[in-house]
Amino acid sequence: MTAGQVPFGARLAAAVAERGPLCAGVDPHPGLLREWGLSADAAGLERFALTATEALAGEVSVLKPQSAFFEAYGSAGIAVLERVIALARDAGTLVLLDVKRGDIGSTMAAYAAAYLADGAPLAADAITVSPYLGFDSLLPTMELARAQGSGIFVLARTSNPESGQGQHARVEDGRTLAQSIVDAAALRNATAERGGDVGVVAGATIGAGELDLRALNGPVLAPGFGAQGATVADLRRVFGEELPGVLPASSRDILRHGPGQAALRSAVRAVQDSLRG
Repeated sequence: MTAGQVPFGARLAAAVAERGPLCAGVDPHPGLLREWGLSADAAGLERFALTATEALAGEVSVLKPQSAFFEAYGSAGIAVLERVIALARDAGTLVLLDVKRGDIGSTMAAYAAAYLADGAPLAADAITVSPYLGFDSLLPTMELARAQGSGIFVLARTSNPESGQGQHARVEDGRTLAQSIVDAAALRNATAERGGDVGVVAGATIGAGELDLRALNGPVLAPGFGAQGATVADLRRVFGEELPGVLPASSRDILRHGPGQAALRSAVRAVQDSLRG
């Protein structure tokens, strides 16, 4: 990390203190485009994504574009994603790009450069990554993230129902695979003073006590909040009353209120109020 560069954990803590912990998704699902009266093509994507970003970026600490819905439109979709990232950053919002990349060696290094390197067209403040080719396969990404003052969120115990088959599996010492991932992330964060740059993804729909997050010293992205059924009570049941370091993620439950920007902002503020209650 260059002198004077603020680590991701510190930047995230400051953003949450100012705007709250909500992570708002920008997921241009074709069904949502239709609900907004837009065509499921590059033009509809652009209208949807830019409208949502303009409405939400100034309201939340973290904006999470889902890369797959942009990639589906080829180079035109990627160009829109670049604009979304730039708009969000101009509004002072951290961008967590949901790409879930996971590979080995030079390929993982290339993914890291694409999404985290300073000056890259798709450079975000943080990305989601998959550790299921081995946690150490993520080293190129973790090293670049730390050098750039960026972050990563490692899939540990996700909210999709079919995830349990693999994530509940036991490793040699008896821990679940999900817990071993959390523990590996904690080791990377052990020396960070204000929260580390390696977060984990742990769904708001998982069972209470499934993961021990006490030593993580990093953020937790909690999908499943809102449209997937998890409530504020579920967040507290899974993560504890104070929700330390937890970023509840909501996309469809907010985006369904569009296309009016005022309605989108009202939806975000209602969710933020519920999290404070």
